[in-house]
Amino acid sequence: MSQMPAGLYISVPFCRTKCSYCNFASDVFSRAVFKRYVDRVCDDLAHAGPIAETSGGQFEREVDSVYLGGGTPTVLDVTELERLFVTIRQNFEVHADAEITVECAPGTLTPAVLETLVRCGVNRVSLGVQSYVDKEAASVGRLHNRATVISDIARLRLVGISNINVDLIAGLPHQTKESWEISLDEVTAAGVPHVSVYMLEVDEDSRLGRELIAGGTRYHAHFVPDEDLTADLYVMACEWLDRMGVTQYEISNFAQPGCESRHNFKYWTRQPYFGFGVDAHSMLHAADDPYVTANTGGRNHAGGSAPCEVLAADLDAVRLATPDALEDYVAGKPLKRTPVSRHSALEEEFFLGLRLTRGVNLRNLAGAYGPAVVAGYAGVIDEMIEAALLQHDGDVIRLSPRGRLLSNLVFERFLSDDAVAGKY
Repeated sequence: MSQMPAGLYISVPFCRTKCSYCNFASDVFSRAVFKRYVDRVCDDLAHAGPIAETSGGQFEREVDSVYLGGGTPTVLDVTELERLFVTIRQNFEVHADAEITVECAPGTLTPAVLETLVRCGVNRVSLGVQSYVDKEAASVGRLHNRATVISDIARLRLVGISNINVDLIAGLPHQTKESWEISLDEVTAAGVPHVSVYMLEVDEDSRLGRELIAGGTRYHAHFVPDEDLTADLYVMACEWLDRMGVTQYEISNFAQPGCESRHNFKYWTRQPYFGFGVDAHSMLHAADDPYVTANTGGRNHAGGSAPCEVLAADLDAVRLATPDALEDYVAGKPLKRTPVSRHSALEEEFFLGLRLTRGVNLRNLAGAYGPAVVAGYAGVIDEMIEAALLQHDGDVIRLSPRGRLLSNLVFERFLSDDAVAGKY
């Protein structure tokens, strides 16, 4: 497989406060922890080549996207933030026109942070706004208000960073159609070129989710809209943003033409990316001779793994995951390594590619994986079209508007054991 520039993801799992809806591996820690953490991330960046090699993956030094997420990277001291970028550039060849994104919580963009972002070449900022309605933002632990968001966007533009994303969440406590219109109106007035809209996730991994499941009232859980209203809010956002020229290009992402997230496209189109830090994930194309490196037995820099169960000829890629607990990561606990067979790669082509509004081109997949193998999914495709969850247009299949609301159901069908008539 030919090499292509990689994306880098750096996890910064530190926040000023833990939002009640958050199910990510981030939390509030003392500043004393920050330096130890950055030391460890920088050490991993310096050893990226050996980590890739001993995992059976191709190491791509050229990078055309860098993404600092979390957590809230802008809670780091500016010297630590700068050190991360210096270490990246010492160990990777970052393209001159690379997309370099930092996630920020409104209210953390001090003059020193803004100056550091510009000095480090950051050209895109993602603001975790979630709601422009102060009551809704406060109910889930956000520390900013509407005025702070408006000020931050203006100050980013003043220093030359105009490629701005705003995150919104449909389904927050106290949210109504009327209050959601306020947030949509504000994000439109802001004129940002990219908006992400997520529906509130209810699961055991967040305090709010656990309270909702338990039927309790803490964290304003009894004011959370029901699933039908949350779905209606999402549909409202899709229609509203489209009218404003911010077009949906992925289930949760909307952009003005040319302002789609280059980094996130790597995830959805199975381009290589390398993740560093707590709960960071990587997808590396398989090395030219993966059988040797994947079957060395014993420990290596990536922590070692059991002998590979996938034959060299059938190995498409390797996925890596770092520990999801801060202390485990800083202590150097091993990476989790998952070989991706060609069959699994084709499954990924479906459930990742279908996230995109442009859909999946079956002709292209047949060219890459073989017509007979792709034809094996015809039954599932027909079933999903019959259920009005997929649309078929020539060689392309894509989620219908209803399918976007029930996307997990569609993805599960492409992953089920009886999804295909014949496997590899």
